[in-house]
Amino acid sequence: MKTYATKASDINRKWYLLDATDKTLGRLATEVASILKGKSKTNYVPYLDMGDYVVVVNAEKIKVSGNKFNQKIYYRHSGYIGGLSEISFARMMDKDPTFIIKHAVRGMLPHNSLGDSMAKKLKVYKGEKHPHKNHKIEVI
Repeated sequence: MKTYATKASDINRKWYLLDATDKTLGRLATEVASILKGKSKTNYVPYLDMGDYVVVVNAEKIKVSGNKFNQKIYYRHSGYIGGLSEISFARMMDKDPTFIIKHAVRGMLPHNSLGDSMAKKLKVYKGEKHPHKNHKIEVI
């Protein structure tokens, strides 16, 4: 019997819906990253994008443990001298709660073009409504 190697044509993608209400950020992000990578599939290989699509709703209702709500800070740099900007978790929740989940999940994916293609299959929305009703979505 020959060894089986998974090909890109063998990949079947599903759609999953996760509700972020009262879920811990890190635990939700690991679950989403695992689905995006496709690690639960029997034909998983690390060199292909095997993952499924994930829709996360109610991003504004995510929770964090400890005192992270007040102490966690997101940084970005413009590239110029003195161009470091910081924004707290609390302000980011007011400004764009979808960024928080996308940022946490992206940090758990590979940091290359394969991770970029995985991250594109993540859809995060504030509130219950999302435009992916026409897909056959499994609720987790």
